[in-house]
Amino acid sequence: MRHLTTILAALAATLTGTTLEKLTFDDMVAKSTQIVRGRISLTNVQQHGPIYYSHYKVQVSEQYKGTPAKTIDVVVPGGTIGRNQQTFSGVPSFPADTDLVLFLWTSKSGLAHVIGLSQGVFEVTKNTAGETIFSRGAIQEGLVDARTGRPANDTGMRFTAGEFAARVGRGAVQ
Repeated sequence: MRHLTTILAALAATLTGTTLEKLTFDDMVAKSTQIVRGRISLTNVQQHGPIYYSHYKVQVSEQYKGTPAKTIDVVVPGGTIGRNQQTFSGVPSFPADTDLVLFLWTSKSGLAHVIGLSQGVFEVTKNTAGETIFSRGAIQEGLVDARTGRPANDTGMRFTAGEFAARVGRGAVQ
């Protein structure tokens, strides 16, 4: 019974809100096991312990870090199974067939997760000069400074594909 109470308390704390350490670009690169660009689509929702995870299939078009792969199964917490739904603040949403850059880390169970939830997701667009741009908007809530524990501001990030590859430390691996 004590174990069940601990699980329920942890789940209740998670469901009420998410607080994340604000990550710099260099933090995300260092902590990622993989950094990939690809098209993403929802495959299913599965329960892992008390948490639902939405599983997405990423068709990799560029690999910036990690072992090369053609497809990757990426999970984010939350989803719907039958009539039951779990939602978590700070979790990115992935519109169908979207071209994204993802910073990923692999858990002990082998699941690939997005670093820092929405912090590790960059949209791929073109600017007026036709250059490929990787960007993410500002994250408005739930970030704290790791050193002080105080709320942190985020202004978003924006790079050309070339700047991004240089910042990661090497060009993309096809």
